[in-house]
Amino acid sequence: MLVLSERDVEALLDVDALIDALASAMVDLSAGRASVPNRVGAQVQESDGLLAAMPGYTPSAGALATKLVTLFPRNAGGRLPTHQAVIVVFDPQTGRPEALLDGNAITALRTAAGSALATRLLAREDASVLAILGTGVQARAHGRAVPRVRGFSEVRVAGRTPAKADELARELAGDLGLPARAVASFDEACDGADVVCATTHTVEPVVRRVSLKSGAHVTSVGYNAAGREVDDATVAEALLVVESRAAALAPMPAGSNDLVDAVGRGLVRPEDVHEIGEVLEGRRPGRTSPEQLTLYKSVGVAVQDGAAAALVLRAAREAGAGREVEL
Repeated sequence: MLVLSERDVEALLDVDALIDALASAMVDLSAGRASVPNRVGAQVQESDGLLAAMPGYTPSAGALATKLVTLFPRNAGGRLPTHQAVIVVFDPQTGRPEALLDGNAITALRTAAGSALATRLLAREDASVLAILGTGVQARAHGRAVPRVRGFSEVRVAGRTPAKADELARELAGDLGLPARAVASFDEACDGADVVCATTHTVEPVVRRVSLKSGAHVTSVGYNAAGREVDDATVAEALLVVESRAAALAPMPAGSNDLVDAVGRGLVRPEDVHEIGEVLEGRRPGRTSPEQLTLYKSVGVAVQDGAAAALVLRAAREAGAGREVEL
């Protein structure tokens, strides 16, 4: 079995190729070609933690893989990340275990690449201001991935800790060669932004309709079983796009509180929620006007991990990276 570390994954995974691979994987999922059972989660109540298993088969990537991922929100701001994961890849012809990959980098990069794909599909072509809400792993990944699909001229960063927002803004300015600055509040970051990426573990919404401009596109990837990132007014008004209706509307803790709660209270109907694969195929509409508000709510699905792992494994074999172990 080939073992690939976090450093290996970061060096081998091409984000532009991943964005395109995710498009194919999302179409697989919505067309019914992929096999993705609902994730199974074990809660650790005393730590507010979750251990989830995410198996899936992605035909377009030739990927049969499963991810074991933990979500421990109390790790935020500490030495360990909130998400930690490993991925096991199997041969889809024989079922033989082929590789064990660090899942932390894949989770961060495939989530951000999914948001970049949604931004490419749904944001206005003339989008110029990007707002990043949050300062953790996902904020960094989104700050680097989403600008690949639009010509932004300004990046704003907002977080709970001003020093961390300043640090991330400086990093992104250096990485992107764009003006990037920290702002004092989430509302200030959203005000006038064309694309908003919410990457927090908040309890109270950090994306509020009153702070969004006409025609804004919002991506929301944060998770907190006890809270929401996006307020009711935004959910009720926006075109709603997800990876999978079944996954996003699953009972908590597997689904999205932002949508599950809104559906439960009758603010939106399940049939109002579009899958990104349906939009890519043209079976459901995407943005229909420059003034339309769009929201991509991500909960993560196994085909994304499979598509990313397949790219990493292919690149590792070509480069002779990683190390072989016998189980």
